[in-house]
Amino acid sequence: MNKIYLVGFMGCGKSAVGRQLSYALRLPFYDMDKEIVKQQGMSIPEIFEKYGEEHFRNLETEFLKNFRDEACIISTGGGAAMRQENREIMRRTGLVFFLDAPFEDIYKRIKNDANRPIAQRSTKKELERLYYYRRKFYKRAAHIRVFTRNRNIRQIVNYIVFQVNRLKGE
Repeated sequence: MNKIYLVGFMGCGKSAVGRQLSYALRLPFYDMDKEIVKQQGMSIPEIFEKYGEEHFRNLETEFLKNFRDEACIISTGGGAAMRQENREIMRRTGLVFFLDAPFEDIYKRIKNDANRPIAQRSTKKELERLYYYRRKFYKRAAHIRVFTRNRNIRQIVNYIVFQVNRLKGE
């Protein structure tokens, strides 16, 4: 197994879980959004404003195609699993975990986050619709679904570590 991908809606905990998982598994951690920001030299809101969402989605696909060939943990952007090509790349090159968090938990985390252009320009109802629309894509991408309700980061990380070790035969 090469990479471990974390997928799920914005604010579900992919980055926080990925950082802790990195320590637990002793693997490097990369946040796809942060890597794209570094590559492009501009923030995600700036990329959206200057080039549009479709361009940003193309950058996500390029990232998945060309990112380092090493065992690592990658937290993907909330929309990365929308494209079939991205799902195929992730499933082929690693193990994909869907962090399945309840909408209310997510909304509390993202409603005031200026770095989330979609959250900033959408109403709660629109975000909820998007959340339910995207769930099917996260499920299709995932090898393993991780329910996060009433679990802290440590419990989520321990569960993922257990699954990774189980699949490696340890």
